[in-house]
Amino acid sequence: MTTDQKGAIAELAIQLAATKLGIEVYKPVAEGGRYDMIFDLEDRLLRVQCKWATRRGEVVVVMCQSARRSADGFIRRPYTSEEVDAIAAYNLELDRCFFIPIARVEGRPEIALCLSPCLNNQKRRINWADDFDLTATLTRQPGAVAQLGERLPGRQ
Repeated sequence: MTTDQKGAIAELAIQLAATKLGIEVYKPVAEGGRYDMIFDLEDRLLRVQCKWATRRGEVVVVMCQSARRSADGFIRRPYTSEEVDAIAAYNLELDRCFFIPIARVEGRPEIALCLSPCLNNQKRRINWADDFDLTATLTRQPGAVAQLGERLPGRQ
């Protein structure tokens, strides 16, 4: 698959996962901005950059920067909190979406999410994939998002 195809699949999977949670998803009219979509969480709007996540053994790697070709080679630029509020990533092999607040990765080129315990038994400072699962993350947040499952459909 091309990088454009991977990006399109990731965006669609993330939109679907958010929509299943009852989150309204909005897309910019034009391409080329620093975020791919906006999540409406009722009490706030989140600018979300979508990424394709790669599995390497028991780790899911999410790139937290943009990369483009130029005459001088690749230009890589990490995302900042002034540009996006979160990075959402999709891994095809696991068919899972992840949601990473920008504060966890600001200025970093990537984040590794562990799927199983480390071989050296390290437990501190590990980013567990389950802690960043999109469904679990967005339903754990306080306020309106935590009550999405309790809402009644339609007008009462």
